Amino acid sequence: MRTNPVAVVLLGICPLLLAQQPQPAPQTPAVPQTPLATSSVAVPAKPNTLLDGTPVKLRIGRNVSSADAKVGEHVDFEVLEEVQVMGVVAIAKGANASATVTVAEPKRRMGREGKLDMTLDYVRLVDNEKAALTATAGGKGGSNVGKMTGAIVATAIFTLGGSALFLLMHGKDITIPKGAETTAYINGDMRLDMSKFGVAPPETAAAPTSAAPLQASLIIDSVPPGADIEIDGAFVGNTPSTVSVASGSHQIAVKKKGFTVWTRMLNVTGGAIHLSAELDQESPKQ
Repeated sequence: MRTNPVAVVLLGICPLLLAQQPQPAPQTPAVPQTPLATSSVAVPAKPNTLLDGTPVKLRIGRNVSSADAKVGEHVDFEVLEEVQVMGVVAIAKGANASATVTVAEPKRRMGREGKLDMTLDYVRLVDNEKAALTATAGGKGGSNVGKMTGAIVATAIFTLGGSALFLLMHGKDITIPKGAETTAYINGDMRLDMSKFGVAPPETAAAPTSAAPLQASLIIDSVPPGADIEIDGAFVGNTPSTVSVASGSHQIAVKKKGFTVWTRMLNVTGGAIHLSAELDQESPKQ
């Protein structure tokens, strides 16, 4: 039997082609993806609290220059916008804030520039308390207001006229001009006594009153007996009788035909009181 040479060649090449085909990677069972846990716990509200990170817009009250500033010197700022807590003004517009100069070096020889740095201290509240300030939200402790490094430094911490302020360089001294603005932040939560801000304390339930007013017993008799008894103008019985009355002032009258009226004004506070009315006969009419 004759062999087809083309068939022989194909039979020899096919195993090689199959061997060179990329083999599919063995499949592994898919692992279900667990979604990242998300917190659904709401951040609790803090009533009557000036919150950490609350922004406070400030304006510096005077020029401060590395040429003549002294370390430890206090610098006053003015609050530009009021800050409210629960609808009540806690920091008033125009309130005072303070910073302290921490670095002050005038220009030196050999072209070395001056250095100037300040730390924000506090802002005065409406109730005259002080709230600590920081230059950056979430900052820890005292925070620097624009660190001055290098021969000429621009900082956006201070602004003037609504745009970023380049610190004015007088030779090699650094000056922050009067009127420059900055935003500070409350450093740490501060609980407020809202009564000091003109907020009345919540009404409390009135103390329970006595279930009934105090009672007094009046034991009233008369000579002769059988007279009418009136208390505060109202008939209550005949003598002798025991009558209950509320504490306080009462007018007692004992009346009998042919006799003059017997009256007493009595102030009672409780207990039992014995009254004996001796009636006088009326004078015969002429």
